[in-house]
Amino acid sequence: MANPTAAMLVIGDEILSGRTRDSNMHYLAGELTRHGIRLLEARVVADEAPAIIAAVNALRATYDHVFTSGGIGPTHDDITAEAIAAAFEVGISQRPDALALLAAHYERAGLEFNAARRQMARIPDGAMLIDNPVSTAPGFTLGNVHVMAGVPNIFQAMVASVMPTLTGGAPLLSQSLRVNRGEGEVAGPFGALAAEYPELSMGSYPFLQNGAHGTNLVIRGTDAAQIDAAMTRLAALFG
Repeated sequence: MANPTAAMLVIGDEILSGRTRDSNMHYLAGELTRHGIRLLEARVVADEAPAIIAAVNALRATYDHVFTSGGIGPTHDDITAEAIAAAFEVGISQRPDALALLAAHYERAGLEFNAARRQMARIPDGAMLIDNPVSTAPGFTLGNVHVMAGVPNIFQAMVASVMPTLTGGAPLLSQSLRVNRGEGEVAGPFGALAAEYPELSMGSYPFLQNGAHGTNLVIRGTDAAQIDAAMTRLAALFG
């Protein structure tokens, strides 16, 4: 059986403006790889409801899982929760369980649980909360869409909360060979080898070091024995 598939939707004007560098996709890709879920697409959209709705609906219809980051805070431009509700055509409200979590958190911190902070309890109808051990404000899962914060350490904590609930496949393994030859020199034999192993994914990644061209050849898959066999052939070709 093929491994489950996933996509990521990064939401935020600050990413598209260059003010903030996204690190969440890199982190998620590594966690999904270890869990045997294939991340096949990533998109970045602005804090605009129509763009979020269109992207969510396209991705959730195509992949087994969709992970979003950004736009679930207390400010006016945090519109992700409302956009997800609109995408699924369900209602949204400040949910009692989310309110209780936040109220207890701010009481412990000695801070006012004001109207802006209450906004972080907005959860679409039918969603399940995603635990946030860092700052308490929850994410949520609705259908196959997992909605999480954009702040990296909170995003990572939410990923850790979600991952045990997902059914993965065989872990995705990889091996690589570094060769001091340009891509144009290795492309023919490497392509022929890839054709012999259709169940494996093979990629070439050129580099330039000290004025010399080279290529990292990477073989990925779920069958360790098959990867070993392909790597033995690869080493014989370019060793």
